[in-house]
Amino acid sequence: KQNIMAKVKIAERYIGDGEKVFVIAEIGINHNGSLENALRLIDGAKYAGCDAVKFQKRTPELCVPKDQWLIERETPWGRMTYIDYRHRVEFSNDEYKIIDTYCKEKNIMWLASCWDELSVDFMEQFNPPFYKAGSASLTDINLLKKKKSTGRPLMISTGMSTLDEIKKAVDIIGTDNLMIAHSTSTYPCKLEELNIKVITTLKEMYPEVPIGYSGHETGLAPTWAAVSLGATFVERHITLDRAMWGTDQAASVEVVGFQRLVENIRDIEVSLGDGVKKLYESELAPRKKLRRVS
Repeated sequence: KQNIMAKVKIAERYIGDGEKVFVIAEIGINHNGSLENALRLIDGAKYAGCDAVKFQKRTPELCVPKDQWLIERETPWGRMTYIDYRHRVEFSNDEYKIIDTYCKEKNIMWLASCWDELSVDFMEQFNPPFYKAGSASLTDINLLKKKKSTGRPLMISTGMSTLDEIKKAVDIIGTDNLMIAHSTSTYPCKLEELNIKVITTLKEMYPEVPIGYSGHETGLAPTWAAVSLGATFVERHITLDRAMWGTDQAASVEVVGFQRLVENIRDIEVSLGDGVKKLYESELAPRKKLRRVS
């Protein structure tokens, strides 16, 4: 069997086989529209040892179906229509410029999952290291093509998708400069629906593509298991407090937990080794002492 190395170049480094696991802290909309929260979350991700932080960028008029615009809901800012709420949690151009400068100062990569084509045009000014397409966008072929057309690497998530939908998307956009994340889109997700062995399935289907894991479970162990199964990148939602208002908070990891997540990923990487059985120098003395028959 030909040994194909699945690797994609991201800025000055690589994601893929033989590389350190690339850890993404998904801030998403856990900032609740507050720039101060966003900067604190960037600090937390940097402290935890993450490689990148990710936001979500939407043009609300394009992303919210018209029949939902005027539905009212309770929010931390009082009762408001859904379209007003979606605007409330979007950052402006000026705010994203502050985020961009801040991440450069902190030496951490940042990017955004763009939910529509206008958002891709918006993000281009910041020269993101790659684009992410969330699970909801896997069948939005025009949006995937738009992201691919920038020439930047593309990471796709595969939650709420059938294998056929994944194949169709990959057939159309191609496997070059592509990364695929296994995911289940339930927040938070039950252990029995994580199905982490799909990572192995995807690695067999696409040996030339770096395969990773985007997790929405409440614990940390499944993400460590994903790394053990060969996930080359992992993504988890980060939060300042899981009790904060917002739909993603409960499936997120607080900063101290995120630090543990990253520390143990680094331990797992080192301990996995290369699969070639060796007799280590450190074993020679115990071997001499303990082996009765050689």
